[in-house]
Amino acid sequence: MPVTATQSAEPTSRLARTLLSPRCRLALLLVLLCAGGISVLVYEPQRFFIHGLPPHLSSGVAGVVFTVAYGLCTAAFVPRPVLNVAAGALFGIEAGTVSAVVGTVIGSGIAFGLGRMLGQDALRPMLRARWLSAADRQLSKHGFRSMLVIRLLPGVPFAASNYGAAVSRMTWPAFLAATALGVIPNTAAYVIAGSHAAAPTSPVFLAAFGFIALSGLGGAVVAWRKRAMLRDTEPRP
Repeated sequence: MPVTATQSAEPTSRLARTLLSPRCRLALLLVLLCAGGISVLVYEPQRFFIHGLPPHLSSGVAGVVFTVAYGLCTAAFVPRPVLNVAAGALFGIEAGTVSAVVGTVIGSGIAFGLGRMLGQDALRPMLRARWLSAADRQLSKHGFRSMLVIRLLPGVPFAASNYGAAVSRMTWPAFLAATALGVIPNTAAYVIAGSHAAAPTSPVFLAAFGFIALSGLGGAVVAWRKRAMLRDTEPRP
């Protein structure tokens, strides 16, 4: 009995549906995240920022290279404080802050896009815990305001907030705008500290370090209170 074109296409169609299923996309996301983490541990890309960029690059080209590399490293879990300090040491306060903030937005966008495309469909049905559901409702209904608060709290894990926002129904504009605005204060403090790292006893360095410490303490207090509020507003069974 001859095989029809429809019958021959069925295995290919089933394979395509399997590969595009939420679980397979989630597995791909986990593989990419593990690969990024392992790459950071093996190659330590942050050392290139600490030791400086190639001397033959012009300042403009070096700034663009640094910004793009910053975004990629952020998406691969390189700690942002290290990158921010390097931005200040390499480019000074103004240019370093701009490069670090733009790089942060790039890295956040990469993480948000990966989480949205590969993980959202598989992870949303798993939001069964009441506090997770409350956090998801907050991010979905008040995306810009909620993400702005999260970005202003330095104690909130940066990668976790990116992928948590991706699982919610937050819009792209709200996520990117809140990220760009919310990271400015803490990023600028690290950049200022990096630009004056050679003089750790200078008033500017001490002021920047003091702001980082106080904002971290304040962020921990606000996060603790916010968690208590989320628990209080959880729907009871």
